Amino acid sequence: MTVLVVGGGGREHAVIKKLKESPRVGRIFAAPGNGGISRDAECVPIKAGDVPALVAFAKEAGVDFAVIAPEDPLVHGAVDAFSAAGIRAFGPTADAAILEGSKIFAKNFMKRHGIPTAPFSEFDDLGKALRYLESAEYPVVVKADGLAAGKGVIIAADRAEAEAAVRSMMEDGAFGESGKRLEIEKFLTGPEVSVLAFCDGEHVFPMASSMDHKRAYDGDRGPNTGGMGTVAPNPFYTDEVARQAKERIFIPTVRGMREEGRPFRGCLYFGLMITDDGPYVIEYNCRFGDPETQVVLPLLDSDLLDVMEKTVDGTLTADDVRIRDGHACCVIMAHEGYPGKYEGGFEIVIPREIENDVYVAGGTVSDGKLISGGGRVLGVSATAPTLEEAVGLAYRRVGMISFPGSFYRRDIGKRALSAYNG
Repeated sequence: MTVLVVGGGGREHAVIKKLKESPRVGRIFAAPGNGGISRDAECVPIKAGDVPALVAFAKEAGVDFAVIAPEDPLVHGAVDAFSAAGIRAFGPTADAAILEGSKIFAKNFMKRHGIPTAPFSEFDDLGKALRYLESAEYPVVVKADGLAAGKGVIIAADRAEAEAAVRSMMEDGAFGESGKRLEIEKFLTGPEVSVLAFCDGEHVFPMASSMDHKRAYDGDRGPNTGGMGTVAPNPFYTDEVARQAKERIFIPTVRGMREEGRPFRGCLYFGLMITDDGPYVIEYNCRFGDPETQVVLPLLDSDLLDVMEKTVDGTLTADDVRIRDGHACCVIMAHEGYPGKYEGGFEIVIPREIENDVYVAGGTVSDGKLISGGGRVLGVSATAPTLEEAVGLAYRRVGMISFPGSFYRRDIGKRALSAYNG
């Protein structure tokens, strides 16, 4: 079977490596892919957002199955377009991807279906938003309504910070049209958990839970990033929390989307906060998370192509989604200066013995050499029977890779280990 994976980051590299394990997968294309991905798939120079060009290429190349990984093409109807062309595609339709495409839709959806989430107010008028802040209880969370490349969420400790956030979105156009509408919600406290689940429109089957590390520096200091590392499973996602999440969040979400004529078929990302009252939804994403994918797919003991096909067909069962025992850790290596200004373009040498455990997020190939690109350059993963072993192995592999100006956090998994040992 010929497969096309749309996207070009570490998440897509992880998906491709997992698909390669399937005996039914033959040729794999990646659009646009990257230098690291080119070692595992044939890269084609088509941007992930150029849906007409992607569909045209897929038809010409005889693609049997497409995997749409990034949020932007999903929200803008890539799956609809592939389906219209007679090509099966993994991912939600535009009607279902609105769960990530509009935070205001998502919040009102949860309100309609009694799904626990933070109280909120929505605004499309600057004056009304500023007046609301006069009597708000701080801290608050200000969220741009639309897609903002993961940057449209600001935690404001006081009125001054909240007003600056609102003005940057609605007055200064920091996120373009995505910030013309926004919502302001109560700040929740508790451990955060990411759960990625396969949904076939009727049923929901979670993969291993995970813990992301968003801050740039050790000790959860510094600016927010796209993620500096992950571990799975998350120790705060206990059996009781999982039961509550399934009953109060997962099933009502999939059922509610079906009832509203927006059946969700694909990977649904639940960003959860474990409060004293149980799990609450912080956000939905309509696709695999990055870098969570780099730890949950290695723990998936199933043929990924088989799972994806049954997700699209609406025939998925619990027996199809098998999770391995054990733990996984992924450490991100980035360019020094990320998420701010950084210098790239350096050669990366990855020892052959760990190639299968390295997911390249950004880079090109020049004269047969892998050249670093992007802020986050690659993720180094490991699985083991215990988290301590997985973390130790991941860091030993990190020590085998170097490029000028690289940096990484040295405490990925520390909080999770403390929870397991405490």
